[in-house]
Amino acid sequence: MTLALTGASGAAYGLRLLTALIQARYQVHFLMSDAAKIVVKTELGLDWPADPEQLAVHLTEQYQGMPEQIKVWAAKDWFSPVASGSGAPKTMVICPCSGGTLAAIAHGLSDNLVERAADVILKEKGRLILVPRETPLSTLHLQNMLSLSQMGVTIMPAAPGFYHQPTQIEELLDFMVARILDHLGIENQASQRWGVDDKA
Repeated sequence: MTLALTGASGAAYGLRLLTALIQARYQVHFLMSDAAKIVVKTELGLDWPADPEQLAVHLTEQYQGMPEQIKVWAAKDWFSPVASGSGAPKTMVICPCSGGTLAAIAHGLSDNLVERAADVILKEKGRLILVPRETPLSTLHLQNMLSLSQMGVTIMPAAPGFYHQPTQIEELLDFMVARILDHLGIENQASQRWGVDDKA
């Protein structure tokens, strides 16, 4: 499984998803754009190590992962497994996904490892889920989303529901994470489901 964070607002969604994947015992190839590092520090106050190996150790400790469960790759590491169809996982989630990243993927550009990894997923007919967090959406955003959807990409805007009457931000994060996990085929109880009484 490849999980990438880009420069859109909403880094907390991606980290909440990372937690769920670790708990489900998936190995995670973790990618970040340069802009994502700024967003993580700005929104969450997290000043992570710049070195990929040190960051992998840090995330493993922070999210209580198993040894080697999290693999972190630099933004320009073209020799990483995710850069090639012969080594990449068949599933990738970009959460959050910036408009720039979405556009690059839609047009086959690969200026960094996030974009290249997504390009690999597309050419290998894998599963790609993009979680854009932008509003309002321009015509260009919508055209790019339509183009990617027609290629089989799942477009899942970070738009949590409110029918479960959330009282904390974490419940909104978990709503989106639950929907992502559902589309990945991962059993979860991350959020209350419509029509299901959680007290039953």
